[in-house]
Amino acid sequence: MAAGKGTRMKSALPKVLHRLGGRALLRHVIECAALLSVRKAVVITGHGAAEVETALSADAPASIDLQFVRQEPQLGTGHAVQQALPQLADDGVTLVLSGDVPLTQASTLQALLALCAGEKLALLTLAMPDPSGYGRIVRESAGGKVQAIVEHKDASEAQRQISEIYSGIMAVPTRLLRTWLSRLDNQNAQGEYYLTDIVKFAVADGLTVLAHQITDAAQVAGVNSPVQLAELERIYQRRSADALMEQGTRLADPARLDVRGQLVCGRDVEIDVNCIFEGHVSLGDGVRVGANCVIANARIAAGAVIHPFTHIDGEQLGVEVGAGALIGPFARLRPGAKLGAEVHIGNFVEVKNSTLAKGAKANHLAYLGDATVGERVNYGAGSITANYDGANKHRTVIEADVHVGSNCVLIAPVTLGAGGTIGGGSTITKDTAPGALSVARGKQVSIANWSRPVKKAR
Repeated sequence: MAAGKGTRMKSALPKVLHRLGGRALLRHVIECAALLSVRKAVVITGHGAAEVETALSADAPASIDLQFVRQEPQLGTGHAVQQALPQLADDGVTLVLSGDVPLTQASTLQALLALCAGEKLALLTLAMPDPSGYGRIVRESAGGKVQAIVEHKDASEAQRQISEIYSGIMAVPTRLLRTWLSRLDNQNAQGEYYLTDIVKFAVADGLTVLAHQITDAAQVAGVNSPVQLAELERIYQRRSADALMEQGTRLADPARLDVRGQLVCGRDVEIDVNCIFEGHVSLGDGVRVGANCVIANARIAAGAVIHPFTHIDGEQLGVEVGAGALIGPFARLRPGAKLGAEVHIGNFVEVKNSTLAKGAKANHLAYLGDATVGERVNYGAGSITANYDGANKHRTVIEADVHVGSNCVLIAPVTLGAGGTIGGGSTITKDTAPGALSVARGKQVSIANWSRPVKKAR
């Protein structure tokens, strides 16, 4: 169910598209469903329907058959599920999930489906110290069979003392769900069609209603405000950190790590504080990541060191860092940067859409864009590839063992021959021969006894 407006979010963005761990709330729910090998996922949209459908269609798991239905107007949870009925086959089980409840685990849902067994109505419940606002589970006796779910606004004072609440998640045989939904009415305090009313219909029909009670409140916690979103973000990040540490990753402080995508670590990886990982990031064995780094969509090979304050963002093209490479501090690797083994990229060096072969070095204040750099090249401080002519990008080729002096401008397209040297301060516009010293700058002139200008008296 993903039709709600989310008024308390105070945002133009539909609630289910707000992000947790770098992904939309609704995407977390869909990805969890995909782990269950479901036949079909039917997403009920309403507020911001077109935006929700477009966003989810763009990055939904390929393994899931995704269908959309719209609830217009929004007349309650029962009315929402009624809109999905035409998409549901009677020989299956319907698992009802909420698009703003992102941390439910697949194992929990598997247990709920096993309890349902294709024949019973199974509810996911939780005992809460403060159940205010939640529907209460009414049993015939303590620990007995479930008799009903009573919404908070419709509950008596005695019922409001019940601590076991309904999570909003249920598993129900579709053929029975279809019958019960046809019997719903809106005679309640909200004037809505409550999905929870099907419990009393099941009881009236002599069907046993079962509850799978869990103790992990985060699994059923919904997002209704920025405060709640931030609280779940911290829970999500701590659980991600714990999972990494259990696999052997060393984190300087698990409370100061943000994983906003997928982070895969080899053995003996060390990550310092305040690091952010986005998209798909792979860290090989023995990689060390310094403090305050942001790394997105990158593959970093074994033994590489990413010094503090480095920014790596591969976007669609990705970034590759070779084994034993040294990057940073304060370096920037942009899409298409492919660095070989033992490459050095130092402070305030930017690399974009360029390949650097084994042992190449650019240690200070430099730019390499649309370049192919050979082995053991030394690229001087302050040097740049001038790869853009105002209309098109051009490539610079620097062959093996070239030494580029400081403050050089290499105007592409240009090739620097193997083993050559470019004198500092040169502006290179033509190909250079292998092994040659190439200097392209104004002749130095010294004027003896020259007097500096002085300020005029006022």
